[in-house]
Amino acid sequence: MADYPELLQTVIDTTEPRALAEFYRLLLGYVYRPGDEPQDTGDADDSDWLVLTDLNGNRKLAFQLVDYLESTTWPRTSVPMQMHLDLTVTDRGELERQRRRGEELGAQMLVDRTDDPDEPLYVFADPAGHPFCLLVA
Repeated sequence: MADYPELLQTVIDTTEPRALAEFYRLLLGYVYRPGDEPQDTGDADDSDWLVLTDLNGNRKLAFQLVDYLESTTWPRTSVPMQMHLDLTVTDRGELERQRRRGEELGAQMLVDRTDDPDEPLYVFADPAGHPFCLLVA
């Protein structure tokens, strides 16, 4: 018997689960949980719950359909961030490579703090408006 609960996954609300899952799948190199892969039926994707795993099958992120989602106004506090993901890279060169990848995939830069000698980082918004940090650690 375990002493503590185990974190299964982080769930992200979105009005477009497939689009946001694709963004993070491409950004992080994850794969769909069996059965959640896109279907080539020609029909509109009406998935209301999708899960991404690492290459070992461990659940990492899930995407849940909501009817409405107000994007954060961070760093202003009128609509708080509520939660965000911290993604790390090994060095400044990789930080810049991943910044370009993120922007090519649709991320929007919110803050450039790469001049910080102790913890250079970027804060982005994903295509649904959720903030995430990309930092050297």
